[in-house]
Amino acid sequence: MLGNFLRQKKATILKRWFDMILETYPTDTSRFLKQEKNQFANPVGNTILQDIGYIYEELLHGRDPEKLSDFLDRIIKIRAIQDFSPAQAVVFVFYLKSAMREELGGEIRKDQLFEELLEFEHRIDKLALLAFNTYMKCREKVYEIRVAEVKNRVFSLLKRVNLIGEISEQELGIFPF
Repeated sequence: MLGNFLRQKKATILKRWFDMILETYPTDTSRFLKQEKNQFANPVGNTILQDIGYIYEELLHGRDPEKLSDFLDRIIKIRAIQDFSPAQAVVFVFYLKSAMREELGGEIRKDQLFEELLEFEHRIDKLALLAFNTYMKCREKVYEIRVAEVKNRVFSLLKRVNLIGEISEQELGIFPF
């Protein structure tokens, strides 16, 4: 029965969830992400809106959150390179619970759908754990890229001032990849 309500109110729940996610950004950024509808001018807003729709549908059909990793990955990659703490980067997953309760609170109480609600929220919790793991992998990759960039700059600087001498790049460990 909860599934029926979730399908009927899909558009309003998604809009509320999207708005909650955008509120995690600074005011000007949030306003731009909400107002700019062109996917090329606003790839971040477009990606978030599109992928939360896919995530919602997959959760609605009771699929394993692991199967949601592609959709989650795109959103998390965006948030991992922005100035979000780990908690701020993944909190958007939990906002689905709030959006859902705000939209369906009356129906949940009236029809006593607490068991179904707990089951659906458990899927959201599993998704949040997956989001955190995805975030950590993305941050590791960002740090690897930064370290490689610093190594390359140092090597270039040393080479430019002729301090390298006879030492090869491999001996310096500058390019381990």
